[in-house]
Amino acid sequence: MYAVIKVGGKQYRVSEGDEIFVEKINANTDDAVTFDQVLMLDNKVGSPYLENVSVTGVVLKNGKAKKIRIFKYKNKSRSNRKTMGHRQPYTKIKITKING
Repeated sequence: MYAVIKVGGKQYRVSEGDEIFVEKINANTDDAVTFDQVLMLDNKVGSPYLENVSVTGVVLKNGKAKKIRIFKYKNKSRSNRKTMGHRQPYTKIKITKING
């Protein structure tokens, strides 16, 4: 059994036992979280969401992703070189149950 859920503006295909990385949510480690925005369950498609269906998970970890480097460069103009970095915060969740 699998489901497609919407978390943080993105869609994830999950099944029981999966571990997913989502946008940071306000939850501590070992907290139970429930996702009510289920778009699809096996072959049933909602419009836009399915009713009486939820996905439950446990927060494993809050953290930051690996740093990515951003370079801004203008050709033949040495004055506008710029190096920046960014680390996106995330939450790692283990899916425990799909109710539906």
